[in-house]
Amino acid sequence: QRTECWLVDIRFSPFGIFITHSSLLYGQAVPIQHSGRPMNLSEVLNPAQAEAAAHIDGPLLVLAGAGSGKTRVLIYRMAYLIKQAGIDPYQILAVTFTNKAAKEMKGRIEELLGPGLAPEWVGTFHSLSSRILRREAETLGFRRDFVIYDSDDQLVLVKKIMKELNISEKQFAPQAVRSYISGAKDQLIGAEEYADRGNNFFEQQVARVYTTYQTALERSNAMDFDDLIMRLAAGYAEVPSMLARYQERFQYILVDEYQDTNHAQYEWINRLAMKYRNLCVVGDDD
Repeated sequence: QRTECWLVDIRFSPFGIFITHSSLLYGQAVPIQHSGRPMNLSEVLNPAQAEAAAHIDGPLLVLAGAGSGKTRVLIYRMAYLIKQAGIDPYQILAVTFTNKAAKEMKGRIEELLGPGLAPEWVGTFHSLSSRILRREAETLGFRRDFVIYDSDDQLVLVKKIMKELNISEKQFAPQAVRSYISGAKDQLIGAEEYADRGNNFFEQQVARVYTTYQTALERSNAMDFDDLIMRLAAGYAEVPSMLARYQERFQYILVDEYQDTNHAQYEWINRLAMKYRNLCVVGDDD
């Protein structure tokens, strides 16, 4: 299978990540192989994949179409960092978008390196955020035994609050209200800021629900899925000492399906990677 991917040089600044240079690479894919001898990427990857996998220090953006081996690049890059570059797996963080993908990624790395040698911190934004938030609960001002509301729990709570506020479900669909609250959190907009934005009539009703909704979550020692990312991204900004600890721990960060990240997830990544700039992201170019 032919692979085409762009290896893109990216630069960090306080205003975000910028692309400064790019080059198109392509080649022929070959089957996965592994052995106990030193890893020769040219034997198991095509030239485009091998160049990306062997990139060690500094930011890297890999753009390629579906089926071109982007996730394969991440797997071999982590294996290469550990086996060839001598990077401690403890310092590697890898983000995927499903728990299944995270499990498969760890399994494939262990096929290359051996049982128990894959990085410990491989998971989704939500699972990784939950782990860190539970560790840092006291620092951030909540209890570590918080419960996580799924989409059904959120909808039940939204409906309850709408009833308490005399907001008609016929006029304002609870699913839409929940979606608007989720969208605000994806933009790192809290309930108070949302209420101050002078929105249209529908959004004014959402703001009323949002404020009560967050209060209810806090009273129940609960967070929804969006809170996991929002609270951690905000925590990095509010507690520099906590951010510094995790920047030291996760000096090599890899993100799969980067094109699907929202603003909150982008800030989550960007703040962690800002110190060492060893960020590798892969995504579709369409």
